[in-house]
Amino acid sequence: MAEEKKPKVLITGARGALAQQVITRMKSHFRLVIVDFRRRVVMDEDIPSYFVHITKRGFEDIFREHKIDGIIHLGRMESDESNRFSRYNANVLGTQNMLDLCIKYNVSQVLILSTFFVYGANAYNPVPLDEGAPLKASALTKNLVDTVELENLAHIYMWKHRDLNLTILRPCNIVGPGVRNSMSLLLSRKTSPVLIGFNPMMQFIHIGDIAKAIVKAYKKNTPGIYNVAPNDWVGYQDALVASGCRRIPIPSIPPVVPMTISRFLNLKSFPSYLINYFKYPAIIDGSLFAKTFNFKPSRGLDYIFQHYRRKKSKKPID
Repeated sequence: MAEEKKPKVLITGARGALAQQVITRMKSHFRLVIVDFRRRVVMDEDIPSYFVHITKRGFEDIFREHKIDGIIHLGRMESDESNRFSRYNANVLGTQNMLDLCIKYNVSQVLILSTFFVYGANAYNPVPLDEGAPLKASALTKNLVDTVELENLAHIYMWKHRDLNLTILRPCNIVGPGVRNSMSLLLSRKTSPVLIGFNPMMQFIHIGDIAKAIVKAYKKNTPGIYNVAPNDWVGYQDALVASGCRRIPIPSIPPVVPMTISRFLNLKSFPSYLINYFKYPAIIDGSLFAKTFNFKPSRGLDYIFQHYRRKKSKKPID
């Protein structure tokens, strides 16, 4: 395909390790434009890069300067990155601004990366949770309100503006090289906290596999809501052991105790608002995505945990 005929795709959150892998997989098939709301990202290739907040007027300038055909929105601000007001401003109002610009400038495809956290974690969750399960996270903690509202907003645009061809992906725990979320930080530590009496089942997907999933979903363009997860899971404490971590038990009752310990020690890898996810399972059913996009993760749990063991021993990592 001639370069000028390739569709032009805007990728947000470009500084992240996941976005970088998506960019690598996309650049030979699409003309890319990248943006990050935190700092400028310098690319070796001829890829226009912007440093502008999603809520600012300068963000619209990207749409004016480039004929954007589609967006892969990986720029969701996570709960440990800022205060609730800033996250709500970026994740909800910013995403609304982006979707309004998509309508204004006739963008024909949008993919938004969400998270399985929207389901919430509690003792009564069915196993596994399919895409029709209620989103209970905001009822459990105010720190996830913006994440659930982002999805609710996307649902409205999905049904009101069908020509956006909007896809929402809800992956399980993303881990692997370069990932800096709470779970990856826990697996990276030599000692990690566990709640006494709890060993909830968890799912993990390698960063390379979720990057592949995102590209597959964008290329096929089958709008909808999809969980993305392997068909296997493991106990949280077992995952720590397999990753070479020593477990540090902390009291689980009354509930205020682990939350207080987390806040007092400032454990970013074990934040108080996620305590329920270390008590109860939130296992998601990824079969719809697997069937729709012919997707199967190529890296299993042994491969994932081996990365963290090697990281601790400072051996070369493949």
